[in-house]
Amino acid sequence: MELDGRVVVVTGGTRGVGAGIARAFVRAGARVVVCARRPPERPVDGAAFLPLDLRDPDATEDFFTTVADRHGRLDTLVNNAGGTPFRLLTDAGAARHARVLELNLTTPLTASLAAHPHLRAARGSIVMIGSVSATRPSPGSAAYGAAKAGLESLARSMAVEWAPEIRVNTLVVGMVRTASAHLHYGDAESRSAVARTVPLGRLAEPADVGDAAVFLASPRAAYVTGASLLLHGGGERPAFLDATRRS
Repeated sequence: MELDGRVVVVTGGTRGVGAGIARAFVRAGARVVVCARRPPERPVDGAAFLPLDLRDPDATEDFFTTVADRHGRLDTLVNNAGGTPFRLLTDAGAARHARVLELNLTTPLTASLAAHPHLRAARGSIVMIGSVSATRPSPGSAAYGAAKAGLESLARSMAVEWAPEIRVNTLVVGMVRTASAHLHYGDAESRSAVARTVPLGRLAEPADVGDAAVFLASPRAAYVTGASLLLHGGGERPAFLDATRRS
């Protein structure tokens, strides 16, 4: 168990990708604490749950102090909490888009600052859960893409400022099959068509994301910091290839 005894916090770790990440750390032998605003409908086996609204800096600081006091240390923070509904820019005002920026950029910063002294004491690491939307046009989720671009930049700056005590990396995630995948990729037939655009021929599973996060937090990645690891199955097949085939 390569992370036996390590203490890991996964924000938003109660469902979907976050739950997959939490399960991967449990399998690796870590003591895992997941947080979210509401308790999960189905708890992640082997992980403890504590409620937390990451938009509250004081509550976030208290949360990490509690985790470190209970377990005696904190080794890894996975900043996974985030997301966005499909919303075109002109369908909402700036204040609503700003809330997407807050959730996906400001709250990881809040969590990282609160965790910093505990991670520094353990010479630990932070894994940011980024998105391919950071570098590609994201109609319907433009604020989300902008936030994820900022998150990668934030992670690289953290990696420089907080070295050598804390490593900071970003896991850049592509399309993932979760219980809410239909909201983004349509019905089963549509999801199959979408999967065929991925060179590896399928959407990622939450476990794929979890295994990659475990790698970045593990001793095997001891010299990896300030990096962005692409987890997108090879990206997306260029549209011009199909266009040339039809012509």
